[in-house]
Amino acid sequence: MERNGKTPITVLTGFLGSGKTTLLNRILTEQHGKRIAVIENEFGEIGIDNDLVVNADEEIFEMNNGCICCTVRGDLIRILGNLMRRKSGFDHILIETTGLADPAPVLQTFFVDDEMGEQLRLDALITLVDAKHVALHLDESTECQEQIAFADVILLNKIDLVAAPDVEQLETRIRKMNRFATLHRTERAEIDITKLLDIGAFDLDRALELDPKFLQEDMHEHDPTVTSVGIEVAGELDEAKLHKWIGKLLAERGTDIFRMKGILAVRGKPEPVVFQGVHMLFESQAGKPWGRGLRSSRLVFIGRNLDRAELSAAVRSCS
Repeated sequence: MERNGKTPITVLTGFLGSGKTTLLNRILTEQHGKRIAVIENEFGEIGIDNDLVVNADEEIFEMNNGCICCTVRGDLIRILGNLMRRKSGFDHILIETTGLADPAPVLQTFFVDDEMGEQLRLDALITLVDAKHVALHLDESTECQEQIAFADVILLNKIDLVAAPDVEQLETRIRKMNRFATLHRTERAEIDITKLLDIGAFDLDRALELDPKFLQEDMHEHDPTVTSVGIEVAGELDEAKLHKWIGKLLAERGTDIFRMKGILAVRGKPEPVVFQGVHMLFESQAGKPWGRGLRSSRLVFIGRNLDRAELSAAVRSCS
């Protein structure tokens, strides 16, 4: 705890699939000597992200089935209140928002409660931008625009997937949206952590300049066509059937599927298969070893006009 004895808070935001969890894992594995509490928010009905975060000494709190900027904001206040009442404090608190969060109501939380204002200090809003896919959302997603506009630090991420002239063009566009933020170009969210933690970058006056109603509580509304579908399947799935189905799904619906992720029990694999996808890009790797009990698969899809019954039936047909 530094700067007037207040615990600093860093908010990690960025649209779906921009690399927030990758950055969080980098922070948790760095030898920075800080005791960090992590608060995660998932838009999906099924918690996946906690299993994607590395094993670390830090405590991790999950808020599922809702967005931190509206329906589960009360959970955020409750968790922070519990943290403040602990005798053994934390050096830093990290909050990872869902990719569909409007950051303004989240930031506002630390200025509308006197108890929080006395003990917590909003250090910075860090926004990750997916250089490969952000152009698909910038014009139509208010959340994507707000995440960039309110940022204190912007990581222009995944630049290895984009041609250099396109990176330059995108950076120019981002600069027009936010000329104050410090901008770093990154691959897989790789950056010196000292450029992100305890930097004292948040400026309330600038937030009020961006939005004069910043400190006024208001209900945030999401695009109703963007939803989340969570699926759980007991037992093991067939690898060949999975590859065939996912390939077909991405080819036909890739533009509508903003984010897909899951932990799969695949027949013949001793460890779970962790898969992640953003639009047409897809990758998988071995996950943490299975614990005791029945193996099962958990998948989350976030996108536009998703058909729950169709997705559920397709997953189950891979068994």
